[in-house]
Amino acid sequence: MSVPYPFSAIVGQQEMKLAILVAAIEPAIGGVLVLGDRGTGKSTAVRGLAALLPKMRAVRGCAYHCDPASHHSCGDCGGDRKARVERVPVPVVDLPLGASEDRVVGALDLERALGQGVKVFEPGLLAKAHRGFLYIDEVNLLEDHLVDLLIDVAASGENVVEREGLSVRHPARFVLVGSGNPEEGELRPQLLDRFGLSVEVRTPREIAERVEIVRRRDAYERDPEAFATRWSKADAAVRRQIERGRDKLATLDVSDEVLTQAARLCQAVGSDGLRGELTLMRAARAVAALDGAEQVTTAHLRQVAAPSLRHRLRRNPLDDTGSGERIERALGELFEPA
Repeated sequence: MSVPYPFSAIVGQQEMKLAILVAAIEPAIGGVLVLGDRGTGKSTAVRGLAALLPKMRAVRGCAYHCDPASHHSCGDCGGDRKARVERVPVPVVDLPLGASEDRVVGALDLERALGQGVKVFEPGLLAKAHRGFLYIDEVNLLEDHLVDLLIDVAASGENVVEREGLSVRHPARFVLVGSGNPEEGELRPQLLDRFGLSVEVRTPREIAERVEIVRRRDAYERDPEAFATRWSKADAAVRRQIERGRDKLATLDVSDEVLTQAARLCQAVGSDGLRGELTLMRAARAVAALDGAEQVTTAHLRQVAAPSLRHRLRRNPLDDTGSGERIERALGELFEPA
């Protein structure tokens, strides 16, 4: 098994790294979309996430690694689930662009079902991603029928497979993470709306930063294990930060003052619907938990304003300013400098 590039060794790209950590602490955010130039560490950051995540409790032998403490399960665990507990890595599953529908949703063995009366189901990628992360590189190039499928599953949290009158359903709740280059095609609006956070990454312009990226990448490719060992303490510190953040999250409330500020901001930039406010609230609370803060403040709100809203803005034909700049301008007009 190849050694992933350490998350902590990624140079720059602070907004992208923060968005990924927020999603790791608060899955209700709805996922992360990372758009930008090729070779800017998009897929590297996502794959580095797998090594960061603390292990989770699951029912031993369950194909969907159900939570033993949850009242919701796949229905196949059976018996005393709490007596069959193990700790397993949080799944980070790749969904290739060319994957067949059966590979994604799972396959029913119709021959055995019709001939022997036995319902045999081979779980797909959605089952493997349950309680974890589903990663799609070049998500803007995903085939339309898979986009429709993902929209349905992301909305319901359940995957339903129906073939020749047979039906299988299982839980499929995961954090959707997508990356791509917008110059190669736009993302369907219906799928775009399912991502909680949207991050833009660009090729670094500072010479020193570019040199450091090349130096670290070269060291990693020469000896991946030694490089990962060198950054293991930094990654372990981030892992502890995630664990503390998850514990802290349940104790944090968002005040009416901060909620009002979020609503004013969404109204000022013309955000569609109310998902903007919900995402701002959840993301700001997650950042506060990540920081170990005792309360959610305007400063936390400002940190996540752009990734929470930039993909929710209506296009203004009279204003060619980028969405990120429009959000920053609204922040400056509405709130005192942080």
